[in-house]
Amino acid sequence: MPKVKIEQSQTETYSAQGGLLLVGQCLNTYAQVEEISAPFGPGGEVSNADIIRTSVGLLAQGKSDFEAAENVRNDKPFMLSLSIQRVLSASRLRQRMDENARFLIENIVVPCNIAFLKNANVQVTPIYTGHVPIDADATPYDNSGTKKEHVSWTYKGFNGYNPMKVYMGEEGWCIAAELRPGSWNGQREFLYILERANEAARKVTSRPLLYRLDSQHDAFANLVWMYDNENDCIIKWNKRKESAHDWLKYAEALGHWCSWTKPRPGKRVGVFTVYVTREHNGKTYEFRRVMRVTVRTIDKKGQRLLIPEVEVEGWWTTLELADEAIIALYREHGTSEQHHSEFKTDLDLERLPSGYFNTNDLVLNIAMLTYNILKHIGLCGLMDKKAPVRHPAKRRRVKTVMQELINVAVRLIERSRQIWFRFSKDCTSYPAFESVYERFASG
Repeated sequence: MPKVKIEQSQTETYSAQGGLLLVGQCLNTYAQVEEISAPFGPGGEVSNADIIRTSVGLLAQGKSDFEAAENVRNDKPFMLSLSIQRVLSASRLRQRMDENARFLIENIVVPCNIAFLKNANVQVTPIYTGHVPIDADATPYDNSGTKKEHVSWTYKGFNGYNPMKVYMGEEGWCIAAELRPGSWNGQREFLYILERANEAARKVTSRPLLYRLDSQHDAFANLVWMYDNENDCIIKWNKRKESAHDWLKYAEALGHWCSWTKPRPGKRVGVFTVYVTREHNGKTYEFRRVMRVTVRTIDKKGQRLLIPEVEVEGWWTTLELADEAIIALYREHGTSEQHHSEFKTDLDLERLPSGYFNTNDLVLNIAMLTYNILKHIGLCGLMDKKAPVRHPAKRRRVKTVMQELINVAVRLIERSRQIWFRFSKDCTSYPAFESVYERFASG
């Protein structure tokens, strides 16, 4: 290998994250950060808008710690890309977020996220029934070994937080994110999250909504809320202390053993519907529950069982579809686990940076906005023939967007009172980058 000499330029400016220009265009054109924050005044020596821009720019690189701000205080391409006038020091950025966390969440970050989804006219793909799916789920964040506020024992067996996130459409747009103590049950104050998510979804799409929730949300209050708000739902039934063998007797009496599932030898599956009537505040509600009873006398390895295994599952629903269709629709709820992993790993957000609960909630909500922006960039730039070569897919992970369109080397050139970002002649991402930038710049 030939000896390579290295040196640092004293006159030229480069950036390894030229794709932040796309993030800045989204923030200014679609999220309207400046317009939404302007009525509240600057908020301090650096505007609230610049604090949000700085945080989004760092998270878009997978940097969730406050100390990362020190590396961009004099980074001219970073500031130009995101239209930032001044970057605070790490300690002052932390203080400002500690002082105004709840205010920034409720008055700037959440409205900016809704404005972005609405103004960018993001692609919201419905399912075949015409509904837009809404998936809500909690996902524990491991923050063990810390003394952060409200870190407590989670059901996963470690100390941390148990944030709740709500995703919309088959693309998985995040429309609500709330940090919660690790010990909280998923149903605690869940109706508040449903109200926020429903309000956001109604502003983005006019299609009917289908909420898909797991068994921790099998609560009478949730079913009533769905009916009263004219939303459809599929909620996994929590059998609690009900006997599986009692349901087996019920299934045998009905005789609804399925052939469409093509069960293996030694396995029988029965699917049927039951209706439950309940009263609430003088009003009578009738709820449908799809049931599935599975009996195994031979395991999957061919071993005969001395005692048959009986498994009972159920799904509450407002839809009038075939039983097997309800089960298939709920199965897609599992995709939300992939969206969780993008927050935890791609944005490096599992171990939240602050000791204060409200500040960590603010970071989580800024990450929600960042996640949606990166997802939109990926859908616009990495799904057509101009995109860098990748395997075929319906969508791209946030990490892929960061690799292909954010971490792109550029040279900053200033001449004739104009600013240029010059890409390498061998940059395979340039055609996609140019296409996305022109689309965003034109509004």
